[in-house]
Amino acid sequence: CRAHLLALSKLERDRELLYNLGNGRGYSVREVIETVKKVTGRDFRVVETERRKGDPPVLTSDATKAETELGWKTEFAELEKIVETAWQWHQNHPNGYED
Repeated sequence: CRAHLLALSKLERDRELLYNLGNGRGYSVREVIETVKKVTGRDFRVVETERRKGDPPVLTSDATKAETELGWKTEFAELEKIVETAWQWHQNHPNGYED
């Protein structure tokens, strides 16, 4: 959240800026699904299909610019911790941002 607020503050002055916010490691959809199941303790049906033409197997982000210009560094390097914090937020805010 802090990174988004820092970026928005900069964007108020210069709307042409772009920042990648991430940990520099990519995860496959399958890795994310398995991690979500583990963290939430919930099982759910997954329908696997062929990858769409042009879809990359993994996406990563380089947050160097955000680190340099915003003084921000990622707090969560591991996927499990990322999902845990998102799940905790969701549990505490069942109505989303309305809460």
